[in-house]
Formats: sequence, structure tokens, C-alpha cells
Amino acid sequence: MKINELLSEYTIKIAMNNEEKKLYNSIRGTMPLDSFDERDQFIIDGLVRKSLVSKVNNKGYTLVTTNGSKITNR
Repeated sequence: MKINELLSEYTIKIAMNNEEKKLYNSIRGTMPLDSFDERDQFIIDGLVRKSLVSKVNNKGYTLVTTNGSKITNR
């Protein structure tokens, strides 16, 4: 069995509240962390701990990008 078949068959469900889902879905590509207000930055820190979002430092700027996880409304 290929690894891709295993990953698509067995999904890990991560609990997210409505605020986290809305913010996660609003992140398009790589965005500067400074473009988010303080509350959203706090929520992003929670998403980083859940490994749904990554923070990347590039030339003195902190950028935020999703990890490619597919989020469903279940």
C-alpha cells in the first residue's frame, strides 16, 4: 500500500472553533503576520501549535502560511 493511499484513507481530525476556521480559510498563500490584528495573531499562534499553520521568518519579516491541510465543516 502506498503512503498516499494511507494518508487519504486515515485522516486525523483536529478540533477547531468557528473563529479558527474563519481565520484559517482567510489565509491565502503566504501572508505577513503584521497584516493581522492582535486577536488574529493570538488565534494564529493556536493554529501553529495545532500544526495547521506555519510561521516563517524571511529577511526580518514573519510570514504565515497554511500547511496544506484540508479542513472540513464536520
